[in-house]
Amino acid sequence: MALNSTQRALIAVAVMIGLASAALGVYFYRHHRPLASTSAGRPPDLLSEIPADAPVIGYVDFATLRGLRNSPLAAVLGLTSPGPQADREYAEFVRDTGFDYTRDLDTAAIALWPGSLATPPEKHPSERIVAIAIGRFDQRKIEAYALRTGKLLRSNPSVYEFPGQSPPQSIFLRFLSSDRIALASDPAILEDLTAPPAHAREPVMQARIERVAGAPIFAVGRTDNLPPGFYESLKGSPQLERLIRSVRSVTLAGKPTANGLTLALDGDCNSMSSAFQIATLLDGFRFMGAAALADPRTRRQMTKEQAIFLDALLRQVKVNHQDHWVRITLDVTPAMLGGTPSASSNLPATR
Repeated sequence: MALNSTQRALIAVAVMIGLASAALGVYFYRHHRPLASTSAGRPPDLLSEIPADAPVIGYVDFATLRGLRNSPLAAVLGLTSPGPQADREYAEFVRDTGFDYTRDLDTAAIALWPGSLATPPEKHPSERIVAIAIGRFDQRKIEAYALRTGKLLRSNPSVYEFPGQSPPQSIFLRFLSSDRIALASDPAILEDLTAPPAHAREPVMQARIERVAGAPIFAVGRTDNLPPGFYESLKGSPQLERLIRSVRSVTLAGKPTANGLTLALDGDCNSMSSAFQIATLLDGFRFMGAAALADPRTRRQMTKEQAIFLDALLRQVKVNHQDHWVRITLDVTPAMLGGTPSASSNLPATR
């Protein structure tokens, strides 16, 4: 069911994180650098404020990204104001709350529990999400807006509920301080945020975060505890199922470049053999994709923009491996995303 206007405004922080995750303008990996020495660094302090047991975490430094406003990809990353043609409801939200994520959001961290990925799986059977954002917030205006469009769910601490069109879609908001807010799908998460953590993040997950924490934006997800249903569609391909089960985690990290966006996705496998087989398989998929795209019948089923994107994707993506790591890198350009004339001049027209 679609989100209402209040929700779409309130989850601007989460939307930005989603955009960054979907486009994750991540850290620059040179092709010749060893896979084991990537953008290592000290995790941002903000990560210590999100629950340590989350199987998926993400981080975005929007203050750094705002320096890229003149980049051709600024609009794709959501770094520029929508302008006079902005969604009317969001424009009203900005007017009523004084908050515009393109201007006022500095950093954000997100924690997700996708279905039964939590540990143990039965502890949290449904999907949960929480995001903590640092920025400039007019607390008085935002709380007044919350009371007008939602309700005060509880006090001490104050938690506001913005109901959707059905209860599971409610969004809960809490001010952690004058410059920090938290948004969550479950109010119970918000109550625990300021309490000392019950336990530290497990060492393996912490090491994976440190591997990419030197990047302005990154995401880490453990994949060694996927729900059984995830593998159901792979029962007919035992070899593929075995390879997917061999991936223990994925990390996405990096940064935008002057002329585009360099994406890097690393998979941590349980053996060198699995890493080699996955890299070989991915290269095979790329070859088959290029062959299919060269078929005029395939192109006729696509729009011109889709053909441009897929053609550029297959040309740009690189796969390599070292030890138990597999890496996929991709340079995203404005031409790839926008289908500019320069990028499409050599492609046949589609019907």
